Amino acid sequence: MAKRKAKKKAAAKKYYVLKVGRKTAIFTGAQPRQAALKAATRGFKDIKLRERGRRNKDGTYTIHIFKGSRKQVKAPSNAPDWLPKKVWKPVVKKVGVNRVAKI
Repeated sequence: MAKRKAKKKAAAKKYYVLKVGRKTAIFTGAQPRQAALKAATRGFKDIKLRERGRRNKDGTYTIHIFKGSRKQVKAPSNAPDWLPKKVWKPVVKKVGVNRVAKI
């Protein structure tokens, strides 16, 4: 009997919270970097993301820290008509990870 191939499971979508003053913004992604890229596209520079609804075993929260920027570049040649000639390209660099007991 032939062995069956295991289906590759897609990574679950996670929600990351970015607090700016009293306001919060929620970005989604399978990984924190993906959410940080979305935040950088919208103009955030100091990005500190916390996964929503998740704590570590010791009761602390993990904060992913990124430095973000964006630059305007020419749209790709295969872009649809509705896309402008110049688009924003996000750039993020992970600075580190913090664990905090209280948000």
